[in-house]
Amino acid sequence: MPSRPPPPALLPWARAALRLRDDDAPAAALAVVAGDASSRRYFRLAAGADSYVLAEAPPQTQDNRAFCRARDLLADAGVRVPAVHAADFERGFLLLEDLGGRPLLPELDATSAPRHYRAAFDILLRMAAVDTAASGLPRYDRTLLEEELSRFPTWFAGGLLGLAPDAAAAGLFQALCRRLVDSALAQPVVLVHRDFHSRNLMLLPGDALVVIDFQDAVAGPLTYDLVSLLRDCYIRWPAAQVSAWALAYRRLLLEEGHTGVPDAQQFLRWCDWLGLQRHLKVLGTFARLHLRDGKSGYLADLPLVLHYTREILARYAGEEPAFDEFARWFAARLDPLIARQPWGAAA
Repeated sequence: MPSRPPPPALLPWARAALRLRDDDAPAAALAVVAGDASSRRYFRLAAGADSYVLAEAPPQTQDNRAFCRARDLLADAGVRVPAVHAADFERGFLLLEDLGGRPLLPELDATSAPRHYRAAFDILLRMAAVDTAASGLPRYDRTLLEEELSRFPTWFAGGLLGLAPDAAAAGLFQALCRRLVDSALAQPVVLVHRDFHSRNLMLLPGDALVVIDFQDAVAGPLTYDLVSLLRDCYIRWPAAQVSAWALAYRRLLLEEGHTGVPDAQQFLRWCDWLGLQRHLKVLGTFARLHLRDGKSGYLADLPLVLHYTREILARYAGEEPAFDEFARWFAARLDPLIARQPWGAAA
């Protein structure tokens, strides 16, 4: 889809906010920056030797006040986040610090990952120390968890794969959802970014990590952001390595004195089950981005998300009837439909 030009009022607004003359920031200096899965759009503004990022975040779909509140909450916790130089909430304009162009994802490999993930763990620990009761953050409650899961039958199974609604299948899915949501709600509550992965972590000179795209932050389950990082939808690590990193983070939580941290086996179970909740949600979300929003690039990421989904279903099928029954239905009904998709050969 060809990129649309920025709204005409955006550049004059930014010039006024920065007190720039026209020749300090000509229109030609406004360049498109790769956006995210939301309706936000980003543009880089060159102003002499300085550079800024302008965001157009339509207030009809984006809660920009929540973005700024979450930014301040993270900054107060010692998390490096972009500065907000100016905001026009009515028009949905934000003037942000330019962090450069180094997302973590392309720089991750087997050698660098332990170092970068250890730095990410430090961020998670700072987030886990936030007093969520006083934060004003919305709760990651049963209603929100179930809404996310509902995207799987609606947008992935039905919308993308064309599977007709089936009452028996719906019952299997609901039984699985109850187990996943109950497990999530049993965890200690911390500040949750909700998309804490390698595309939302940026590297500064010296490889310090900066967190972006935090507008959907909530107070929710302890392991959610951890599993988002370790079972990243855009890069895959061996299962044994994922477990080792998860347990390393558990040890850090204990060293920091966090309460409610269970034994290693239960901690991994929390990660696995919350990861399955997340990946079922992501299957629906990526399908919706393609079908509703015309953002078809996410289809290429479906095979990895399906790998995670099948992996966790298989891991617990022998001990959890809800997992076993859903896994068998998935293999019988969805896998043949997946195989017919253009991206299905990789899945």
